[in-house]
Amino acid sequence: MIKYLIIDDEYIAHDIIKGYCDLLPNMELSKNCYDALEAFEYLANNDVDLIFLDLNMPKLKGFDFLKTLNAPPKVIVTTAYKEYALDGYELNISDYLLKPFGFERFLKAINNTFNTPASQAPSLSSSPAISNRIFLRSDKKYIQVLIDTIQYIEASGNYTKVYTTEETVTIREKLSNVLELLPKANFLQVHKSFGVAKDHIKSIEGNRIFIAETEIPIGKMYKANIDQLVR
Repeated sequence: MIKYLIIDDEYIAHDIIKGYCDLLPNMELSKNCYDALEAFEYLANNDVDLIFLDLNMPKLKGFDFLKTLNAPPKVIVTTAYKEYALDGYELNISDYLLKPFGFERFLKAINNTFNTPASQAPSLSSSPAISNRIFLRSDKKYIQVLIDTIQYIEASGNYTKVYTTEETVTIREKLSNVLELLPKANFLQVHKSFGVAKDHIKSIEGNRIFIAETEIPIGKMYKANIDQLVR
């Protein structure tokens, strides 16, 4: 479960963020805080995995508040001020959402935040497995998938099929966009229509890759990716 905290002095912002989070599994609201001092007091006695942080607040500004935390959790900034984006990344924030933002952009921020390998996310207070999951939109619902279970992905017209050890999820997205969401160290494109998970490759024979019982072609343009893999 991803426990999150909303810090914003606007009530409507709380409603929007909570509404988006309610559409996703494993998102649990810990507290609504309407200024940074209230959040500081809460964090002194409670752990969270993620903060949605506004910048322009009374008493203590968002980034000033962030600098007071010794070991901050993941942070997604939500603000109407784009000019502070650079300052945010210097503070190691996960993403910078410019108000007003839609659900698609919000979902991308969540995926960007929690697809980091567990060994690189020591600030998570709950199970490290959370950081190895991704939300995929299929029809009108969002399916949470363990990245480690993804074997390969295949372009299919205007859709991409994500094959896991447990199920096949079809999403309306380009293959290249799906690969962008996945850890580059673990996945590579081997054909204009296929991307594979390195750990699930059973064997490589000529211009073919075998994953479980599936045979996947290697495109001429992508053969260099395979050559680097087997060196």
